[in-house]
Amino acid sequence: MSHVVRLVRRVPTGVADLAIALAVLVAHSAPFLLTVRRADPETGYMLAQYLPVLGQALPLIWRRRAPLAVLAAVLAATGAYLMYDPDTAAQPVPYALLIAIHGVAMYGSRRERMSGLVLFTLAAGAQLAGVVLRMPSADTTVRGLIMCVAAWAIGRAMANRHAYTRQLERERELEARRAAERERSAIARDMHDILGHAISLMVVQAEAGPLVVRPDPARAEAAFEAIATAGRDAMEQLRRVLGLLEEDTAEATPTVARISALVESVNRAGQPTGLTVSGTPRPLSPDAEATAYRVVQEALTNAIKHARAARVAVELNWRKDALVIGVTDDGRGHTGGSGNGLTGIRERAEACGGSVSFGTGPGRRGFAVTVRLPEDTP
Repeated sequence: MSHVVRLVRRVPTGVADLAIALAVLVAHSAPFLLTVRRADPETGYMLAQYLPVLGQALPLIWRRRAPLAVLAAVLAATGAYLMYDPDTAAQPVPYALLIAIHGVAMYGSRRERMSGLVLFTLAAGAQLAGVVLRMPSADTTVRGLIMCVAAWAIGRAMANRHAYTRQLERERELEARRAAERERSAIARDMHDILGHAISLMVVQAEAGPLVVRPDPARAEAAFEAIATAGRDAMEQLRRVLGLLEEDTAEATPTVARISALVESVNRAGQPTGLTVSGTPRPLSPDAEATAYRVVQEALTNAIKHARAARVAVELNWRKDALVIGVTDDGRGHTGGSGNGLTGIRERAEACGGSVSFGTGPGRRGFAVTVRLPEDTP
């Protein structure tokens, strides 16, 4: 059945409307072929009696483009057809009128629908007046009116359904665009964090390298090796973020467990940094794991670039229902910069349902970042 529905939907609307008009023409022509004119059985029906049938069926070709005009034409042709009643061929079902009314209800604008109701009301009044004059039978009139009301109701129901479907499609498209924007923002944040951290480490080592080339060649060599390591790590993470690696590796995926290696890399770069873990570590959702790593990475990057601190402390406090991350330094405090890094930290935490606070470090010195990530055990 679903295959038939899909096949019907592929038919062009013009072809479908032409087929409907031809089907109605055949249905309204059948009584002329299958019945005998009672007034003159030998001569049969006159051409003037049949012409209104063409006026009823052919306008249906334009029922989508001009529904109100089609309804008016069909009503006029139906009135002309009834002028010969009861000498003309009996039509048990007013197919053309039903389809025209359905077309106005489904495809017409609000003004066209109101005008269509007025036309239909006038036609119904004339039909009821004819019943009083004993022109059409009462049962035929009542049956026809009921079918016309049903056709209008079906048309409005289908129009509302189509409008709802279009609204859902627009919402899906809008959500797809929003998802793409969120993905681009997430990639931009990751690239900012990765590059910012790597470049900060490389700058620190590059500045220290020339100072120790002659007095301490081994330390200079270590500095250059640290620069290369930071660059390689940044490239690997960027490739993963941009989807260029066929498989993610445990070493490349940002997790809470890798924070210790992150802290160690900062120590090797010459910025003394300590890591303290309290409580019992538990698994978090992949998004929360990545957020925890990126938060610490960005906070350390800010400390390296701006704080000029003697020491930085990273604390992972595993509480009953959350992981609380604290990164504090004893440096210059907030330097009044653009705050893009802090904004990125806040956006990451809030995306995981967490919260962030910024302030001065212990002893009213330095700067402190505190992030709370709710536990979401998979």
